Amino acid sequence: MSDPASDLTKSFKRYLHAFNQRDVEGLLAEMHFPHMRLVDDVFQRWETSDGMAEMEEFVTKSLKSEGWHTSEAKSIEAVQIGPEKVHLANRMSRLREDGTEYNTFDTPWIFTKVDGRWGVRFRSSFLKNAVGGAGTDYLVEEGK
Repeated sequence: MSDPASDLTKSFKRYLHAFNQRDVEGLLAEMHFPHMRLVDDVFQRWETSDGMAEMEEFVTKSLKSEGWHTSEAKSIEAVQIGPEKVHLANRMSRLREDGTEYNTFDTPWIFTKVDGRWGVRFRSSFLKNAVGGAGTDYLVEEGK
């Protein structure tokens, strides 16, 4: 029997690799829909992967405008584990091309198991001081 915490840590790392490569298909492969993200006090919701792919184009432009080169996980911890749902508490850092860390933040994620497959269903972010918010200015309408 597999260990959900280990499986989800691997999923998170695959997502992070895809994020750093700006590989939208790789990101979507680690998600479930509908998908929600809470940034500041704004809930973003995507019913399908189509709207998420569109939003990632905006995120890429925002990341480039703030001098982003890569993101790294400082810590990944499964804080609540159940057979169909796991909460991860993650600490992330954004780095410039020279390796300078310029933004560190916490981001809790909730993974769910649907049809035998784990995927992230909900993300929250405590990201601050990013130029353009790297996604925080992109509002998603219900049903998109």
